[in-house]
Amino acid sequence: MSTSPARTPAGDALSVPRATALYIGALFGPGLLLLPGLAAEQAGPASIIAWLALLGLSAIFAVVFAALGKAVPSAAGAAGYAAAGLGRRAAAMTRWWFLAGVIAGAPIVCLIGASYVTALTGGGPLVRAAIAAGLLLAVLGLALGGVRASALAQLVLVALLIVVVVTAVAGSAPAARSADWTPFAPHGWLSVGRAASTLMLSFVGWEAVAPLTGRLRAGQLSRVIGIAFAVTAVLYLGLAVATVSCLGRGANMAVPLADLLQLAIGPAGRAVAAAAALVLTAGAVNAYLSGATEMLRELTAVPSPIIPNEPGRPPRLSSHAFLGFIALAGLVLIALSALRLADTAVLVSVPTAMFLCVYLSCTAAAARILTGKARAAAAVAVLAVLAVLAFCGWALLAAVVVAVTAAMLAPGDTSSRRWVAASRRGRGALRRGFPYGCQRVEIRRMPRAPVLGDAIRDALVAQVVQVPVGSSSLHAGSLGDLPRPQRSLGLLQHRGDRIQGFR
Repeated sequence: MSTSPARTPAGDALSVPRATALYIGALFGPGLLLLPGLAAEQAGPASIIAWLALLGLSAIFAVVFAALGKAVPSAAGAAGYAAAGLGRRAAAMTRWWFLAGVIAGAPIVCLIGASYVTALTGGGPLVRAAIAAGLLLAVLGLALGGVRASALAQLVLVALLIVVVVTAVAGSAPAARSADWTPFAPHGWLSVGRAASTLMLSFVGWEAVAPLTGRLRAGQLSRVIGIAFAVTAVLYLGLAVATVSCLGRGANMAVPLADLLQLAIGPAGRAVAAAAALVLTAGAVNAYLSGATEMLRELTAVPSPIIPNEPGRPPRLSSHAFLGFIALAGLVLIALSALRLADTAVLVSVPTAMFLCVYLSCTAAAARILTGKARAAAAVAVLAVLAVLAFCGWALLAAVVVAVTAAMLAPGDTSSRRWVAASRRGRGALRRGFPYGCQRVEIRRMPRAPVLGDAIRDALVAQVVQVPVGSSSLHAGSLGDLPRPQRSLGLLQHRGDRIQGFR
């Protein structure tokens, strides 16, 4: 999965191959080094049902986020969509869920890379923990030094992962055994739900590339999404089938790609897998930290009296302190794994629950913003995400704690302050008057929640109307000459001599 919105220069049109590469890059990640084996352990051959179900859900996500990218082109990723549809507090929750997912996920990714090294060199949980801790601290040190993986470097890493997966799946095919598919559901049918919650991390990333929809010419978007979905579906299903049919029960499912590569190219397969795992995990953690640090700056910036998160305002929490906290939390989680106080499935459930909540806020916002078939798809996605969340177990409690904390720390929604409610159809009186008279009122078309400084600064002045000094209300008749998109104002906020409108 990708952790931050894909960015291209303004006005830079994307070709189909380049856009497809960015879409595939957002969907693939180092979780494929572990999650197929973990799902097979949880549900046996029935884990293939979880893969198929999540591929269907992924197709729905593709439709929803493509529509969101068109409907809210100024939104910068998941938090922007949550703000546009659900308000400021929902955006804050989304950001904190994302940060919590990175904090919990970074050490897990390092443990994945360390598992592949110990599968080659030998060593127990303590050796694996030591390697994982060293890898985490090394990547954090690079982040402190300002080293950041470029978009091109991330695409190269994704290409490396694809080559490894294709080699493993194709080369191990002769070792497939039909006997490994029975019994089909050795742990019961509910285990399919648990496997789906585990695999969910491999199916997020559509939100990161949704802003690219504005860079594609007419007719290209469906081709790009279709190609990206087809590639991911073939690779995911191929890896799932190979894990079950070639490895079977009793295999070391912590390093499925190492075992498959060994079947494909011989003893050198484990060495190739270990080298690839180290490079992939280090690059992925670096990308996660870069995206999280950027989001932290947005979340903790001191708001301007007029424009929240205005550039030039120092954040309340420095990135160095944040990286230090990740180091501390990561070492604690790695220690729990080394002491066998928390197994891998339990650790994975925490970032899974956090990122599922991110998708819940995005799809719920989409159900409010979008119309027609896209809105129906968003409603189906909300229900599906809730169903998968139900299998996250105790990790849901952690997500609830993060949400409550974020809601308490976030500034109140603008609707709870000095707002003037306007009829959504542009008719009727504005029910609540503003407390101060003014001679001039600027009505601006802006996002629903003013958390995105760039979007607000780029807002277009739609109309200027004159209001007599001392007036206690502004009637919707003043808006009658505006075009319908500007007349359909939901909220108007009074600030000194201005009223700012949010669609």
